[in-house]
Amino acid sequence: MAENEQGSKGGELNKYLIISLVSTVILCVVFAGVNYLVMESLLTQKISTISLSQEELDESESAEDEIQRGIIVDLGDFILNLCDEAQKKYLKVNVAIEVTQKETDFPKETEAPKSGGHGHGAAPAPVDPMEAIQKEMNQYKPAIRDAVITNLSSKTSAELASAAGKELAKEQISNDINAILAGDREVLRVSFGQFIIQ
Repeated sequence: MAENEQGSKGGELNKYLIISLVSTVILCVVFAGVNYLVMESLLTQKISTISLSQEELDESESAEDEIQRGIIVDLGDFILNLCDEAQKKYLKVNVAIEVTQKETDFPKETEAPKSGGHGHGAAPAPVDPMEAIQKEMNQYKPAIRDAVITNLSSKTSAELASAAGKELAKEQISNDINAILAGDREVLRVSFGQFIIQ
């Protein structure tokens, strides 16, 4: 009888071990499957996010390339007193601005109407687009020059001596000119061709 009890206990123990082992294997398989599905989903989302980000980057680069091309307007030379209190300092600077193009600036060439033989003279000569743009910008030039003079003459030589100071002055000049142009065009860049402080 003792052997029967040991055999039945051993059988129950083996049965318990087998059930535990099978349930552990099933749990491991379930966890591995869930982990696989979650990781695959996350990787798919990451890949789609990366590809979307790359597409947005490509679009912004192409848009940036389009915006970067503008029309350069030379504002000429400026000789200014700076705002230094201890010693009078002068600034000699050449300023040019780059403004946005309009779609109408460079119209596509269309065929001029042929004369009908009525003898009313020749067709008018085509207008040079750059000449028309310069004429348009000339109406703003006095106000733009005033904005440049006001901005730069309010600075000290120490402020304009650093690269950061020059960039700040360019940004302020750009904002002032954009206010003058009132959305007709936009300043893309302000450039100093010559910059001498004495």
